[in-house]
Amino acid sequence: MIDESLMVEANGIRIHATMTGQGPVILLLHGFPDTHAVWRKQVPVLAAAGFRVLAPDLRGYGRTDAPPHVHDYTLEKLRADVLGLLDALKIDKVQLVGHDWGALIGWQLAALAPERIERLVALSVGHPSAIAHAGMLQRLRMAYVPLFCLPGIAEHTLRAGDWFAMRQFTGEPGQCELWKRDLEAPGRLTAALNYYRANLRLALPQSLPRVKIPVMGIWSDRDPALGEKQMRDSAHYVDGEFRFERIRDADHWLQLTAHDRVNALLLEFLGARKAQSTA
Repeated sequence: MIDESLMVEANGIRIHATMTGQGPVILLLHGFPDTHAVWRKQVPVLAAAGFRVLAPDLRGYGRTDAPPHVHDYTLEKLRADVLGLLDALKIDKVQLVGHDWGALIGWQLAALAPERIERLVALSVGHPSAIAHAGMLQRLRMAYVPLFCLPGIAEHTLRAGDWFAMRQFTGEPGQCELWKRDLEAPGRLTAALNYYRANLRLALPQSLPRVKIPVMGIWSDRDPALGEKQMRDSAHYVDGEFRFERIRDADHWLQLTAHDRVNALLLEFLGARKAQSTA
């Protein structure tokens, strides 16, 4: 099994990624406030099933460059980072699994660059337009977003009391320590928050092309930020196959707190048996 740590020049920045295994490529995209390490319970399982697993640190996170300006974190730039990374590694097409912001990037790529994405698995976050139309309860769930958009105040709030607020995000042991380690470096927490500050229009319905590739949306019933409706209603924006899966008793970080169930769904939907036979 191959296990590489890569630094790749793409879209004007240096992107860090890990590559594990051999076979068809699965691209794993993390969200806030994670790095590629959030996939630590998926990478070995997917690689053992016959996949080549590519897990980058998105811009601003981990060992990837963190440009200084808010406008450096628009979804247009985030999309271009991913496509640039694939181009640099000479990868034509991937199956994409995204969580949180990684899922939003995945929806964008599935709609705007479908020739590069074979299948999409969106964890927690549904289609942007489904979120925008999900109603008042969904807006209340996302009441933290305006706070995240306040420069300085958000950073102070999240760091206060030895990162007390972030300790409430998940019950996964040790996860907050990873966040602290990765976000304490100068500029890193601000870079993570700039995803919210640069993409305020996401609160509005999106004029994206309809998604024509197969999509599986996985939602966990203890997610405080995203409701079931926004994931179920994502079917309205997909012309291809749309499969909804509900996982009980898992928080927003379901790839960690319900990893066995998530891994089983990934292997089934992404075709592990086929991967093994062609690897």
